[in-house]
Amino acid sequence: MIKKHASFQITNFGLIKLQMLSWANRFNICTFLDNHHYHSTYNSFECLLAAGALNIFNQPQPSFQDLKQFIQQSKDWIFGHVNYDFKHPPNQPNTFHPDGVKFPDIFFYQPEIIIRVAANQLHIESSSIDPEKIWEDILAEKIASSIPVPVQMQPVFSKKDYISTIQQLQQHIFRGDCYEINFCQEFYAANTTIDPVHLYRSLSALSPVPFGSFYKLDDKYLLCASPERYVRKQGNKLIAQPIKGTLKRNIASKQADEQLKATLLSDVKERAENVMIVDLVRNDFSKICTEGSVKVEELFGIYSFPQVHQMISTISGVVPAALDFSDVLEASFPMGSMTGAPKKRVMQLIDQYEQSKRGIFSGTVGYISPEKDFDFNVVIRSLMYNQTDQYLSYQVGSAITAKSDPEKEYEECLLKANAIRQVLE
Repeated sequence: MIKKHASFQITNFGLIKLQMLSWANRFNICTFLDNHHYHSTYNSFECLLAAGALNIFNQPQPSFQDLKQFIQQSKDWIFGHVNYDFKHPPNQPNTFHPDGVKFPDIFFYQPEIIIRVAANQLHIESSSIDPEKIWEDILAEKIASSIPVPVQMQPVFSKKDYISTIQQLQQHIFRGDCYEINFCQEFYAANTTIDPVHLYRSLSALSPVPFGSFYKLDDKYLLCASPERYVRKQGNKLIAQPIKGTLKRNIASKQADEQLKATLLSDVKERAENVMIVDLVRNDFSKICTEGSVKVEELFGIYSFPQVHQMISTISGVVPAALDFSDVLEASFPMGSMTGAPKKRVMQLIDQYEQSKRGIFSGTVGYISPEKDFDFNVVIRSLMYNQTDQYLSYQVGSAITAKSDPEKEYEECLLKANAIRQVLE
């Protein structure tokens, strides 16, 4: 397939991104990935947009081999998502909980149009529309402001029921069934109409993060403000950057805020949670990486985001040339930071005690390049919306261990949802 290419200089970067998002929303399928100027050795783009679909992978009961075949046959970019509930047979405790948003368990597509932004350069690739015409249309987009209607979200768990459930989970830990479990709860609103683009813009303005994404699949929307990477491959290097460890920031006082970072770094419980997931990721990587190549590049790194400080570790490994995303998915999904350890048992407990299907929450969204490199996030701190059913949802969770205080875990959930609650209220 012959593609048309063109590059353009940009000056008003903030405005261009808003116009790109508004323009992309005219398509039935689009993905807008935004780094929000977080500089890292492992970031390739500031912004990446895919719009329209030339070819899709959307089978009702797909296998990893089916996905591998789709990836290998494509010589182009691939974008899409994997739900948490896409579970391979060894970890297959079926869930029958309600799912109000209804993203398919897995969906990938070859886009009609790709727009890449790096530094002050915007590059357009298109298989149909002339890039000059696309650029003109983007520049012509008017960014209208709207007054959002406050949305009142309802919890699936009452606080009392949540605390009781955490106590039951701790009994499993005391019995030796597991030693860490990521437990999540849903907040939802039925019969609700929102403007997804406006809401995503508001969420991004309040909580700019390195793995933000606006993802539209027909009538379903993901408005994602995630600070967490699931996995990235560049050449023969594979990395994961799980987050475990959260503390609210004190923006009013720089000195107090720095002290909070030190407090998080020295917190015994948070370090224990983090290292358990690091060990889990190392084990997952050892299944697919060259023997002896898996290592921890950074342990207990403290990174600051608008609302919270987070403890992030980086694990890397060297992979064979033939390895692709389907192999990594089979070896490591769902990601350890959203399950716990041991993974198989905690996934069974998650299905037993959670009251909502996770769906795309704690799944992943990202891209695969023509060179078969890839980068995928962890879908957290996100709003999910089904426009046809007028169902709006967000989920939030925390890592439960033997030392967890159920009251504090509940407060941590509210803290993680703070930006979402602000834009809704």
